[in-house]
Amino acid sequence: MPDTVLLTGITGFIAKRIAFDLLIAGYAVTGTVRTPTREAEVRATLAANGLDAATLARLRFVSLDLTSDAGWADAMAGVSAVIHTASPFPIAQPKDENVLIRPAVDGTLRVLKAAQAAGVHRVVLTSSMEAVMHGHTGTITEKDWSDLTAPTATAYTKSKTLAERAAWDFVAQHPEMQLTAINPGMVLGTPMDRETGSSVGVVKRFLSGKDPMVPDVSIPMTDVADVSAAHVAALTKPASIGQRYMVSDQFLSMPAMTGILRAAYPQRRIATRIAPRFVLRLLSLFDGEIRAILPWVGWTAQLDNSKIRRELGIAITPAKDSILATARFLDRA
Repeated sequence: MPDTVLLTGITGFIAKRIAFDLLIAGYAVTGTVRTPTREAEVRATLAANGLDAATLARLRFVSLDLTSDAGWADAMAGVSAVIHTASPFPIAQPKDENVLIRPAVDGTLRVLKAAQAAGVHRVVLTSSMEAVMHGHTGTITEKDWSDLTAPTATAYTKSKTLAERAAWDFVAQHPEMQLTAINPGMVLGTPMDRETGSSVGVVKRFLSGKDPMVPDVSIPMTDVADVSAAHVAALTKPASIGQRYMVSDQFLSMPAMTGILRAAYPQRRIATRIAPRFVLRLLSLFDGEIRAILPWVGWTAQLDNSKIRRELGIAITPAKDSILATARFLDRA
């Protein structure tokens, strides 16, 4: 019998790709869904991407909620490892930050506690660059942790940072647990289906020509294929236990992103002009997405992704390729 991986949040943008890669690699996958009606969607997506009936026979689903203890003990039966995927990524931040923070922290701890109680020791956590980069300049590495008092830190930043810290604290108290954290940035690339994440929505907005200018904001760029490959590789590499890995090509500015898109789609009115700060302040009064990125304007940094390339063998996809792959997908969708 193949090893079984419990994959939480299997309907997510990243998680569906992880499910695909796990099944291709020969694992059995138990995917958690909040509602059973999503099961057919995931199966159809995986089949549409080339998985045959025999491979899909290694996929099953369980209905679980990260806000409830019900069902988690049964779901861990026969499981050899857990991959706990990321929380939703909101572009506009909620009024009450605990709307994001509490589910992220409590859900992560609920998964870890259920795994530990069932004797499932191997866990790979989908964290985020949000837990790494805030409050830092220069070259950022996995040794960095976000400063939650930094002006750029949002409720989402806090949710991802506090959830990952809670996971490491739990593991420190239960040394039999074997944790790896994967820290992606803005995830682009080719989605498995039309149920894409908020990051893909940024490229869609650029392509729409909605904005006459773009803010001078730099973002760590990540390809969904690399994120998935990192999770799968971590399961087979004991050296990854106790480690966190940034999976990102580089920090790329929004004007650079739109410049790539404009070169590829010259017939479209894709903005490349940098928006003045005073214009952004005015627009932020009416647009929550712009309000969320205001503190980022003008901030720059570099990142050192040598650790994930060296230890997990991940060949990081160039940011340009990820952006154009997303654009091609949106054109077809």
